[in-house]
Amino acid sequence: MKNIIFAIFSFALPAVCQPSGPTPIYRVTVTERTVKAINYEYRNGPTLIDFHGTVLMPQAKGEASVDSKTGRTEIDARLENLGDPQQFGREYLTYVLWALTPDGRPHNLGEVVRGHSDKSHLRVTTDDQAFALIVTAEPYSAVRQPSDVVVLENAVRPDTVGRIEQVEAHYELLPRGAYSWQVPEGPAASGPKVSMRKYDELMEIYQAQNAVGIARAADAERFAPNTLAKAQQLLSNAQQLEKNKGTSSRIIQDAREASETAEDARVIAERQQQALKLQMAEHAQAQASAEVARARAEAEQAKQAADQARSEAEQARAQAEAQAPARQQVQAPAPIAPPPPPPQTSPQAQRSALRMQLLEQLNGPLPTRDTPRGLVATISNGGFSGSGLRPSAAAQVARVAALLAVHPGLRIEVEGHTEGDDSEPLSWKRAEAVRQVLVSHGMSPNAVTSRGLGDTHPLTSDATPAGREENQRVEIIVFGDPVGTLPFWDHTYSLSHR
Repeated sequence: MKNIIFAIFSFALPAVCQPSGPTPIYRVTVTERTVKAINYEYRNGPTLIDFHGTVLMPQAKGEASVDSKTGRTEIDARLENLGDPQQFGREYLTYVLWALTPDGRPHNLGEVVRGHSDKSHLRVTTDDQAFALIVTAEPYSAVRQPSDVVVLENAVRPDTVGRIEQVEAHYELLPRGAYSWQVPEGPAASGPKVSMRKYDELMEIYQAQNAVGIARAADAERFAPNTLAKAQQLLSNAQQLEKNKGTSSRIIQDAREASETAEDARVIAERQQQALKLQMAEHAQAQASAEVARARAEAEQAKQAADQARSEAEQARAQAEAQAPARQQVQAPAPIAPPPPPPQTSPQAQRSALRMQLLEQLNGPLPTRDTPRGLVATISNGGFSGSGLRPSAAAQVARVAALLAVHPGLRIEVEGHTEGDDSEPLSWKRAEAVRQVLVSHGMSPNAVTSRGLGDTHPLTSDATPAGREENQRVEIIVFGDPVGTLPFWDHTYSLSHR
């Protein structure tokens, strides 16, 4: 049985401004939801599945070809009749395709961009082999958790049943993206017609504005100021480039980075607030336990004092009767029991907390992202003069070393990326220059390695000067047992047996 409770929303065009007070973005609650998670057999050939619209968007439909290959699963999805996401609220600007594993882990596979006639095509890969596919409406594409606004879900075809294992994935149990963001009231204004390129730029900037606004509403200015500041800087860069008619690819890239960084700030802020609440609760519990122990100790002392007084009275009476001296015995009061120790957190929780703490700290000297590879801090091309670090960049790297050196067990890999004929030796020299600064400021030489990758791993197209400048950088990747193998925003969720 699938039961969905939802409210009706008014339609509005994209509109973003500073929040005057947080209100829920949506009031759609999925109370009972299951979807079939298919185990795509390795090298069994492409499997065709359908997409069916939920009651929120019954006219939506689609199909996908899923092919499990060595080290990856390829998904080629074609979707139709996806209406404007703003019918669910003014903040909903896009759709996202999710893979839900049977153990309850959601993976953002990518943004579903509506094309002509409300048709969409998306080709993506995932490391998972068994998963369900759903599509949700979201305020921006970089979200880490699916919202409750599920508009499409995969459906197993009759010819698939019997040769592909089916697993129940209860996605009503997944944590939801609980975003708060105030949008101005008033009628929607229809703007002038623009080219598709300009539309893409504006939509990415609107999504970044949503992401930064939601992060602010989550109190990221207090709990993740460095990461939020990076997001705001990227958003300002994108807005300035758009105003000055800059390169479209650079505008979109900066806006998307702003969304992703703002999402990091929002998650950090939420985790920090949860940790603070837990700490306050543990402190209150410890205080209550101490008060109980103190009260018990005082009661025991009072009892001991009463017993002592009674004993003294009896001894005095016996002494008076016998007129003989008696030795008064005094018992020491019972010691006050110490408060119970606070509960110990799990090793995984400690690693996630340290990873989140380092991300926020490293975002001070250098732009830093949390990825499955580890924490990645980036030194831009402007930080180098030839193969050497400029003094300002060297000072930033020294600060990074100081932050990391106090955590034994961390490993650092420095990767250089450059353009041109001598890109590989130059990229290695730059990476080695960064390594030398890290080692000279406290990092163990055995914990830091360097390598030059030349132009083999570009971030964007090098067809423009801005793209070439973006691709030339040095990345400091921080990993190791103290920070675990999962990004702080990624973890599994337990599912109850049905």
